[in-house]
Amino acid sequence: MQFKRSERVSELLRHEISKLVQEIQNPKLGFVTITAVKVSDDLSEAKVFYSVYGSEEEKKISGEILIRAVSFIRHSLGKRLESLKKVPTLKFIFDTTLEQAQRINSILNQIAQERTDDPAENNSEQKPQ
Repeated sequence: MQFKRSERVSELLRHEISKLVQEIQNPKLGFVTITAVKVSDDLSEAKVFYSVYGSEEEKKISGEILIRAVSFIRHSLGKRLESLKKVPTLKFIFDTTLEQAQRINSILNQIAQERTDDPAENNSEQKPQ
């Protein structure tokens, strides 16, 4: 199975942007993880999805730092990735997937706990003899 060039470029950009984010010299930048990069088919635009471990304030500050660092990151990518004729424009987007998964997991755990705590529920699950 052949992969589209945009998919290969997406993975390459995710790897390189992850390295570049670690090079940003700002002590306020939180623990940022580049979770995915989606490149348009014509390779002109890239959506960079990221997550930040920390409080809501740390997430907000880290997002602002990443937006301000877009030109540094694009310039650095241009130097590192000579195989690309043109570096796509970058748009950083906060990835809520992890938070949504944690919320769903919490709800499922709560439902499971309620079922084990409810004696009427436990009795209805037993087969009559």
